[in-house]
Amino acid sequence: MKVKNVKLTIAALVVFQIILVISAIINIMSRDWKGLGSVALAIVCTTLPFIVYAIANKKKIMLPPRFKLVLLLFIFLSLYLGEIIKFYDRFWWWDLLLHGIFGSYATIVGLYIIKEIITKEKEVTDKRFNFFKVTFASSFSITLGTLWEVFEFLGDYFFKTTMVKGGIEDTATDLIAKILAAFITSVIFYLKDLKKVRGIKNNSI
Repeated sequence: MKVKNVKLTIAALVVFQIILVISAIINIMSRDWKGLGSVALAIVCTTLPFIVYAIANKKKIMLPPRFKLVLLLFIFLSLYLGEIIKFYDRFWWWDLLLHGIFGSYATIVGLYIIKEIITKEKEVTDKRFNFFKVTFASSFSITLGTLWEVFEFLGDYFFKTTMVKGGIEDTATDLIAKILAAFITSVIFYLKDLKKVRGIKNNSI
């Protein structure tokens, strides 16, 4: 399974890079410097999944099995389809969809991270421990979501992209979408963990 994930990730990276290089050549030929800036930003961002994974590996922090692949796909959906191909303009719901996906997956990442950081003490109840886990994960997701909004602003400022379209209203709507996604994902995992714990207890009786 691990080898398969690596192959899929490398294949996705190669395809994405080829698409971006072709887009860069087209932008240079058409003298579309603004579009070239968006492509340059996307190329730089394709390295982020590998940098984050390498740091996490070095610090022995657990991440989801397909973390690099999912992050690459998210970058493709947001920066290439959303910004370069203008899906943000074509489909009003595209931005909200991506922010919802971000909020949900960041919560899952938070749940994986906390597995290796904190272990349950005997005197702590399962309910309390599970509640703490999902609270940490949702807070982690919302924090990353806030940083993403900062990234969008910096992208618009330095690379002349148009990721922040409606000013404060756009930013607030994006954050609400992330918070709702994080909350729903947290509730699902909380109930799932409680059901698992109850099943173990019932089997041990």
